[in-house]
Amino acid sequence: LGVEVLDERPFEFKLRGRDVYLYDFGLKLSGAADRRPEWTPELQARFIDTFDATYRGWAESGKFNRLVMTGGLTWQEIAWLRAISRYLVQAGIPYSQPYVAATLNDNPEIAAALVAAFRAKFDPSLTFADAQTRADAVAEAFSGIEQQLAEVASLDADRILRMFLAVLRAMIRTNAFQPGAPAHAFKVLPRELGLLPEPRPRFEIFVYSPRVQGVHLRFGSVARGGLRWSDRREDFRTEVLGLVKAQMVKNSVIVPSGAKGGFVPQSLPDPNLDRGAWLAEGVACYQVFIASLLTVTDNIVAGEVVPPPDVVRWDGDDPYLVVAADKGTATFSDIANRISLERGFWLGDAFASGGSAGYDHKAMGITARGAWESVKRHFIELGRDCQAEDFTCVGIGDMAGDVFGNGMLRSRHTRLVAAFNHLHVFLDPNPDAERSFAERERLFGLPRSSWADYDPALISPGGGVFPRTLKSVPISAEARAALGLDEGVTRLTPAELINAILKAPVDLLWNGGIGTYVKASGETNADVGDKANDAVRVNGAEVRALCAGEGGNLGWTQLGRIEYAVAGGRINTDFIDNSAGVDTSDHEVNIKILLTELTREGDLTLKQRNTTLAAMTDDVARQV
Repeated sequence: LGVEVLDERPFEFKLRGRDVYLYDFGLKLSGAADRRPEWTPELQARFIDTFDATYRGWAESGKFNRLVMTGGLTWQEIAWLRAISRYLVQAGIPYSQPYVAATLNDNPEIAAALVAAFRAKFDPSLTFADAQTRADAVAEAFSGIEQQLAEVASLDADRILRMFLAVLRAMIRTNAFQPGAPAHAFKVLPRELGLLPEPRPRFEIFVYSPRVQGVHLRFGSVARGGLRWSDRREDFRTEVLGLVKAQMVKNSVIVPSGAKGGFVPQSLPDPNLDRGAWLAEGVACYQVFIASLLTVTDNIVAGEVVPPPDVVRWDGDDPYLVVAADKGTATFSDIANRISLERGFWLGDAFASGGSAGYDHKAMGITARGAWESVKRHFIELGRDCQAEDFTCVGIGDMAGDVFGNGMLRSRHTRLVAAFNHLHVFLDPNPDAERSFAERERLFGLPRSSWADYDPALISPGGGVFPRTLKSVPISAEARAALGLDEGVTRLTPAELINAILKAPVDLLWNGGIGTYVKASGETNADVGDKANDAVRVNGAEVRALCAGEGGNLGWTQLGRIEYAVAGGRINTDFIDNSAGVDTSDHEVNIKILLTELTREGDLTLKQRNTTLAAMTDDVARQV
């Protein structure tokens, strides 16, 4: 806040029988703020409000708050600048947050001018004759900032301040003036921001609060995609951008474009100490993120587009916002739909696909069923029938998972030699096809099963289930033969064992998990952007499986996939193999949109709508 603490006087006394502790601090304005003629009542009020907001968790603590003193800003106005700064971090600027804050404090007049321009552009309480008059006022404010920037001596400071101005120019909506908004949200046109990496989506919404940050990227007016609970605080936009690039390609066979989102809770409890509290905070942050996206999204009421309240729009009507589950949010669709229904959003429970009144992808097995059609085609090209002849397989995932579990039940002739997930490595060097199928089927039906639940009596000699926390795993002669290892290999670390599984000489490599496990020889692990799997990743030319099935997304880099195919492996692009799940969600959303209007008009009850939707399950599965 730009003050120095000179002294502290603690007091302890009783008030109405309760212990009360009071701390009296003596403060001194520091730096440039000390040159103010006096500690005015207005400055005192701003200081107290900012301190109170920070103490209550409404505002972050940090050097940005010095702008209360240096720039004459309120804590809410500082939050607008801080939100833009956090967005710039996600854009990949080469400056740290303290350095950016110091730059604004060194140029308080420009910081105040940026806030004034923000108000001119978005404050609905400001009176203008018409939209053009407001646009002229905003242009004049921007021109004034440009003139001030000409006087900035530092090149770094000039670049940083121009980045703020660029974001403000590209910004087209914000909920900053919407009472009771759960977090600060603003919508931008990324294609007007040269500082962003390619590809640039058509629309982008950034959500900021001390509790949660998030982003939603949408490459078209009509686009749908999942929302991820990310753990990448510093570059979650990079993660989401990588996902949406794959989504765009995948959706080319379904809908015109793709979308993805991600959010990062900022103050999660330690899950090792209290997993319930950890999950509760994650859900709460997801709710804040969802509600914030809707605060800047148009609604449709009685067939007419209705803008969000207290939002000045600099774009046209844009009411289409549809989300879905993703990593960490598999069971959250009902939460999102409840928020949609409570807010009266026109999509109702079509807002988030896959809820309790939607298609259960795991029960349908739809993603795995679609990917297995590709697997069957690969085997046909090999002159074999995987539905009638035994074949060997290694896999990524476990039987509790939708894609892996359903995939490993598509043929009774699957001999699963090895598999791994984030907890265990499973080895069964010489499995009996029928008995192992029955055991996998049992695990699939067992709630929250893991490889540790596999009956050890059914595992062939030399195999077992090994935690990934072990220092090393014993490698039997049977395991060496199944994985194609040298005779001298007797022990491997879990990471080395997984690496060997990915290179095993089997018929099929089935990916039903999360992560990127295969790259090209010319790519580095840094190029892949999946640090969690750097230790186990292999090159495409090293994969000895005859064919690959990709129920999961992004298991291979595109160059890794090409390298494997050039070496003789049979593989499709992942968007072909696993497009059935996405296509099913699109069918669900479109059917719900059609039936929701009938429900609102009273032609269908909600129960009848749900019955109709369920009755169409097999038809939808056949179509996708």
